[in-house]
Amino acid sequence: MLMGAGLKRAEHKRLEILNAARALFLRTGYSDTGMEVVARAASVSTATLYAYFPSKAELFKVVILETVRDITAPVRESVRIKGDARTRLLSFANAYAAFFTRPVSRAIFRLVTAERRRFEEVAEHFLQSARDELGGAAISVINDLVASGELKVEKSSWAAGQLLGMLDHVTLVLGIAAGDEALPRRSLPHICDDAVETFLARYGAK
Repeated sequence: MLMGAGLKRAEHKRLEILNAARALFLRTGYSDTGMEVVARAASVSTATLYAYFPSKAELFKVVILETVRDITAPVRESVRIKGDARTRLLSFANAYAAFFTRPVSRAIFRLVTAERRRFEEVAEHFLQSARDELGGAAISVINDLVASGELKVEKSSWAAGQLLGMLDHVTLVLGIAAGDEALPRRSLPHICDDAVETFLARYGAK
């Protein structure tokens, strides 16, 4: 039991370090974030920080890879919603659109892009993971609805790309152009309704 308590404390401390590091990397960038500053923000000694993460590069890599897993979780969960084609597609579309209007999602994409030359492998893994998590969720829903006879789709990846494209333009692209806090003029439910209706008009089984 004592060993278990120790492991929980260690995991809690690790999460505190990662949260502090993520906030600093997003606010000041990689180059201007020192390990000593991370240690102070996480309320640990520099020695403790290095015991968990032997270098700033390793800390940055873990922050990026774990962040993409965490922030895409609501999109993955949306795939589990039951219902007809419109219900399931709206569930996914709303989760996806919400993902790209979150400041942290936009900021992490911007940070990875800025540090791509320094961390090419991390950037490629991040972008591939994002494609797998987000695009894969859309393809999963579409494949289910094809199997149930509610959609007629020749290639699920193309159809998914069309659905995501209608949502990307007013969420991710807006964030890149206008800033992390910028929100679409129309509400997300209206944006998602329009995208799903357009998608169903094209692919819904007649």
